[in-house]
Amino acid sequence: MTESLQTQRELRDDVAEHREPDHDIDPLFVNRWSPRAMTGEPLDEEEYLPLFEAARWAPSAFNNQHWRFCYASREDDEWDAFVDLLNEGNRAWATDAAVLAVIVSKTTFDHNGEPAPVHSFDTGAAWENLALEGSRRDLAVHGMAGFDHERAVEELGVPDEFEVEAMVAIGERAPPETLSDELREREQPSDRKPLAEIVHRGGFE
Repeated sequence: MTESLQTQRELRDDVAEHREPDHDIDPLFVNRWSPRAMTGEPLDEEEYLPLFEAARWAPSAFNNQHWRFCYASREDDEWDAFVDLLNEGNRAWATDAAVLAVIVSKTTFDHNGEPAPVHSFDTGAAWENLALEGSRRDLAVHGMAGFDHERAVEELGVPDEFEVEAMVAIGERAPPETLSDELREREQPSDRKPLAEIVHRGGFE
């Protein structure tokens, strides 16, 4: 494994300017953020399929593995259909991705057909695996809520027992200068709420 693909043991320079963890955790978690600037160049399958492989190993209730990923690379005939699902704001930059994916989750358990109340929770774990692997490979990986969910169901033939969750853009990172002025100002890692604000010992105060 090349040095660039080893687990990151220190914060990247562009991340350290904006983020500092309060506790000792692997820098891989802090280094992950959501760039928008992408080159518009295609990726070979061996460059992006490992992201889906990482997602495959996420935990899930009853090992149901609720997540499904429908994707198109920019060389695929379906590429324009995926682009057309995006809202105007996301389309402005996500058309430079190498891969667009729609994340779908199965709302029922395989073993008994009953509703799976944590299908979105489990699928979120798979998405996080995908995003972390993309960050480890220094790819831009950006999740999106801004797209036409109903059209995605129709365009992708999503079965009734599945729910559309999100879209993802994956691509080679590009300099922030390739973005519009408005997006360029936002092209940096965001900070996080203090731990005391999100963790409550014994329940909410």
